[in-house]
Amino acid sequence: RHYGGYEYPQQGGFVPPDMMQQQQPYTGQIYQPTQTYTPASAQSFYGSNFEDEPPLLEELGINFDHIWQKTLTVLHPLKAADGSIMNETDLAGPMVFCLAFGATLLLAGKIQFGYVYGISAIGCVGMFCLLNLMSVTGVSFGCVASVLGYCLLPMILLSSFAIVFSLQGMMGIILTAGIIGWCSFSASKIFISALAMDGQQLLVAYPCALLYGVFALISVF
Repeated sequence: RHYGGYEYPQQGGFVPPDMMQQQQPYTGQIYQPTQTYTPASAQSFYGSNFEDEPPLLEELGINFDHIWQKTLTVLHPLKAADGSIMNETDLAGPMVFCLAFGATLLLAGKIQFGYVYGISAIGCVGMFCLLNLMSVTGVSFGCVASVLGYCLLPMILLSSFAIVFSLQGMMGIILTAGIIGWCSFSASKIFISALAMDGQQLLVAYPCALLYGVFALISVF
């Protein structure tokens, strides 16, 4: 029977016309859809991102060029300091110099690592408070720790000299006084250059000399 374009069997059940069509024989092949999206390879995707990323040392804040320039500034007290570089927070060089200073003291038979880091922390806090009171622009704690740590380099030379020779004679006193002046002069020069504190170098050099004088006492005695 045909009613409205649909065919009904004699039993009265409803069968759509699509089911009445002849089914195709099974060929044993599984239907595989065509791939319309071709993803990029993992190597090309991640490779482009890796090329755009900065180096790992740069992400950690370690710049060997700046470390070398700061070291040369300390080794040459009469060289003008670059305030833009010295104002950066760089603790990689100071940590190495503190370890080297403690290692040279250890070679001289003095286990003073705790005193070195303790005095460094107290000195950085004191200089941080003092420089923020004296300067107009202000300074960060990381900058103070970085400058004081880099200027510890001449003190390493003094402690290295103390491994072989005694510093408790007249020559040792003169050498120690010269090293203290070297460290304090370099630190004050960098501070006044980074903070634009013209004419205040002696005022900054005095507390720096007190701090490095304590390190010198550790080296001598």
